[in-house]
Amino acid sequence: MKQRYVIDTNVLILASAASPTTPKDIDATPEEPALQLQVWQWLVEFENSMARLVLDSAGKIKEEYDRKLGFNDYGIQVIIHKWSTLAVDNVEVQYDADGHAVLQPPLESVVHDRADRKMVAAALAAMQQYGESTIAFAADTDWHGWEQALIHAGLSLEPIIEEWSRAKYTEKMKR
Repeated sequence: MKQRYVIDTNVLILASAASPTTPKDIDATPEEPALQLQVWQWLVEFENSMARLVLDSAGKIKEEYDRKLGFNDYGIQVIIHKWSTLAVDNVEVQYDADGHAVLQPPLESVVHDRADRKMVAAALAAMQQYGESTIAFAADTDWHGWEQALIHAGLSLEPIIEEWSRAKYTEKMKR
């Protein structure tokens, strides 16, 4: 486990769907229970680790989490746990007039998903402030397409179900 993570929302959704104590009946991709369980196990490890969560001080990442999940869902409870144990780093992210995070070239043209730009911007801000940052993701395959540019910018990625997500990304690129 790395020291500092920006966690893509799909990780929280999948872990919440697979949580054995409070499973959430939500549309989660992938649907395979074994893959969902793998994401849940990663989030349990994150929750119990000394790893820090990175959020933007404007609260837009948390707003996205809250749009997708409810207060009692496991993913949100992990966020609350990190707050209660003072394991959250709030970083400054600049947003444009439309509410999308501002990225500098070349990432501005590489990261086409405007919702994911806040995750990238937060990870970059954490890297500048603390020297490192990792983006953890599960089902969103776009991260594989941006991987080289993000690594070149100094970030690291942690694909939790990498075999599945890379295969889906390759499949998507063949279309």
